[in-house]
Amino acid sequence: MPQNIYDDAQFFAGYSKLPRSTRGLDGAPEWPALRALLPTLHGLRVLDLGCGFGWFCRYARTAGAASVTGLDVSEQMLARAREQTNDGAISYLRADLEQQLTLAPAAFDLAYSSLALHYIENLTGLLAQVHAALVPGATFIFSVEHPIYTAPRNPGWVSDAEGGRTWPVDGYCDEGARSTDWLAKGVIKQHRTIATYFTLLRQAGFAVSHIDEWAPTQAQIAAQPELAVERERPAFLIVACCRDE
Repeated sequence: MPQNIYDDAQFFAGYSKLPRSTRGLDGAPEWPALRALLPTLHGLRVLDLGCGFGWFCRYARTAGAASVTGLDVSEQMLARAREQTNDGAISYLRADLEQQLTLAPAAFDLAYSSLALHYIENLTGLLAQVHAALVPGATFIFSVEHPIYTAPRNPGWVSDAEGGRTWPVDGYCDEGARSTDWLAKGVIKQHRTIATYFTLLRQAGFAVSHIDEWAPTQAQIAAQPELAVERERPAFLIVACCRDE
């Protein structure tokens, strides 16, 4: 089982205060980029990997999805999702994405994941399961922390020689676990290069149709000046791909 940091009391308390936790999808600055990649959801059977508080699950239903299954390893996240949901077409299930999932073949028309896959060590196994669970031609859309963001062994902004701030990149080609202090000590994430993400997707039978190294737009910065620093290095990698026929 992966590190279940979201059931750590200190981490969960801090995460619950983030804008993406209190405001939902509108509090996630990368959401417009993800939303633009979605197909028409009407009548689709949707799978959400790492559903958290269930924000996307509920959005998918309001957009016409026939059913939504949200998976998460955290009991606390699922409990909050269930509290905020009153819809019999949404199912929240506890699942360890590191292990073989019990997903029926060709049971879904769309798979979605927001900022969950960089916690998964056995990504090869998970992608194989997602591929099998999708109908031929179905879409898989996901975001992860950008490899430039996950690479440093001691991540964080540092001052440069001119008094500005820079994000050092070291160990980029050395893939594997990284321990970071974010909301709690010792949060473990898996660093992979962009090339590895693409290779694993291709090997699993997915064809990549879109990639976005997300940065805030000028309009977003005008509305939220604190986002300006996010243009110094991409925070998120957003990918859309299709299951082979």
